[in-house]
Amino acid sequence: MNAKRYNNIKLAIGIGEGIVSFILILLFVWIGYSRELEMYLSNYFTNPYLLFIAYLFVIGFVGSILSFPISYYSGFYLEHKYNLSNQTFWKWILEGLKGLLVSLVIGVPILLTFYYILNTFYSLWWLPFATLMFFLSVVLSQIFPILIFPIFYKITPIENENLKERINKLAHDARLKVENVYKFNMSKNTKKANAAFTGLGKTKRIILGDTLLDNYSEDEIETVIAHELGHYKKKHIIKNIIIGTTSSFLTLFIIALLYKNSLSWFGFVSITEVSALPLLALWSMVIGIVQSPLGNLLSRKFEYEADEYAIVETKNPTAFKKTLEKLTDQNLGDKEPHPFVEWFFYSHPSIKNRIGAIERFAKERELYNYYMNNLSEIDKALEIGAKKAHKVADVVLARVRTKLGY
Repeated sequence: MNAKRYNNIKLAIGIGEGIVSFILILLFVWIGYSRELEMYLSNYFTNPYLLFIAYLFVIGFVGSILSFPISYYSGFYLEHKYNLSNQTFWKWILEGLKGLLVSLVIGVPILLTFYYILNTFYSLWWLPFATLMFFLSVVLSQIFPILIFPIFYKITPIENENLKERINKLAHDARLKVENVYKFNMSKNTKKANAAFTGLGKTKRIILGDTLLDNYSEDEIETVIAHELGHYKKKHIIKNIIIGTTSSFLTLFIIALLYKNSLSWFGFVSITEVSALPLLALWSMVIGIVQSPLGNLLSRKFEYEADEYAIVETKNPTAFKKTLEKLTDQNLGDKEPHPFVEWFFYSHPSIKNRIGAIERFAKERELYNYYMNNLSEIDKALEIGAKKAHKVADVVLARVRTKLGY
């Protein structure tokens, strides 16, 4: 019941926060406060780019203050209430500040570039910006494990040589060359467990949370890694890049179109008006409602495929099922969410559906292996059956000929 209640509260907070944010942004623009803020700041900043940054700073600062109680309740209080967090209040604040700093370092240049593109390309701003975001996503994927992730966690090579050897064998079988296998101190923040395959090119690496290493057997960890490698082997990473890039171009095109056509509804004239830019956020939210279930549907399909790969490679569906059940319990996941909730919000299948799919695939695989391992006997049986059928056919044919007088 705790898991169900925890997830329902998290879901309700997420939905409520999204609805309230949408309403507040809409009122902020509709009532005219957005334009008044731009006019007020223009008294201090004549440079359009400084005005743009100042406007965003004020919006972000006020938004952070308004959302802090919700962030505290959801990110700190609730995690402690359900015994999932290892953070003190000040450590939670520190992690939040580090996240904010990283976001500013990466986000401010992107925002300035966006505003430059908006002023330079006007109605076609979506095309160069989508192109920029594609290349930027590739770069960030490459530097994430070596520059960004270490800001939040201490990363060290795993010490269990036997486990490392088993993982390296899995990677070799998947034809994947990884730089090393690492662990990170996930337990400094949470009691939850996780593992991931991260990086691109020469920065590819497998990282395991210490909460996973400390609480799971080597067989169980092996199934988790096999699942992650399944995403690589099944080309999910490449597919996600292609689909994500296509979706990004299409989404930005639609947003640009809706943004331009809705300016007059709020009394704006130009798409470059700083006070009109919150409309971009509103349209992004609307489109996100449509995109979210479609993206999650594809993600769940990929998860099922990676599960099948893990079963084939480890030949240990029992350990895999046990691992998933333990992870669900440890992370306080909802084992059986409402079908609509799973369809709309879940990027991973529920544990109930996942276990069911694993059991069905394991039975199919067992039957397949039986046939493959007994081909000679099956061939003999088929040959004997064919001979018997041939004899029966000869007898029947002879009787027919006799009756017909042939």
